[in-house]
Amino acid sequence: MQEQQYELNNIPSFNSKHIFECGQCFRWDEESDGSYTGIVRKNVINVKQVENRVKFSSYGADNLEKLVINYFDLARNYEEIKDKLSKIDEHLARSIEYGSGIRILNQDLWETIISFIISANNNIPRIKGIINRISKNYGEKIEWNGKEYYTFPTVEELSKASVEELRALGLGFRDVRVYETTRKILEKQVDLEELHKEKDTQKVRDILLTLDGVGPKVADCILLFSTLKRFDVFPIDVWVRRVMNELYIKNEDETKVSKKEIEKLAKEKYGNLEGIAQQYLFFWKRDTA
Repeated sequence: MQEQQYELNNIPSFNSKHIFECGQCFRWDEESDGSYTGIVRKNVINVKQVENRVKFSSYGADNLEKLVINYFDLARNYEEIKDKLSKIDEHLARSIEYGSGIRILNQDLWETIISFIISANNNIPRIKGIINRISKNYGEKIEWNGKEYYTFPTVEELSKASVEELRALGLGFRDVRVYETTRKILEKQVDLEELHKEKDTQKVRDILLTLDGVGPKVADCILLFSTLKRFDVFPIDVWVRRVMNELYIKNEDETKVSKKEIEKLAKEKYGNLEGIAQQYLFFWKRDTA
């Protein structure tokens, strides 16, 4: 474990608030100075952005520069993506302008699976609390700058938790789902390495849907926000249904708008960039509501 620092200037399409508060991650918290601190694998990282200068400070096991480039998807040209999407229509162009600094993180697949199972019918403060308690009880402790942090437990570490112990951490009805999914992954009934190798997004989605607690929306979130990195999915929650109805479908009762109708529309309008289009629309609609 070592302390490291890494600094970048004039990174295009990088805004820490947009990245950490667009609903894709749950282990980053804003500090009093406006920076964000999070836990990535076996590393605690602080991200402080002042205008176009971003300073990364860490204490952990990995090389910080390599970690930052991979985790924040810095090798991808988001300017090009935004330019392409902005030409589709004025609605998407407006949402892109609002959330111009969004980048889709490369989050650990295992952690993303469990995190989004926990996210079902839940709010972000409660999701964060549950994940922190799971990490504190089953992950590894890291002490840095007088504070204690905890890594997200590995499959093996979390497999030690019983249903009752998970329930005591506040998971509610999700306790059995997390327990059963952990067992399936531990026993390689679902092999996470094989999921990375599979090129067909629908095949990966079908496999994810065999996990307890993983429905269509959770599967799409896992596909989009993890190291699987599939942009050809369109997670639909209440905010996405609302924005798609208000902008395009215009049904007087948005609850009657089907997910299939939204998915078909998104595929037609946004093509294989529908996942990142969804993030711009979601962030804009929820943040300005």
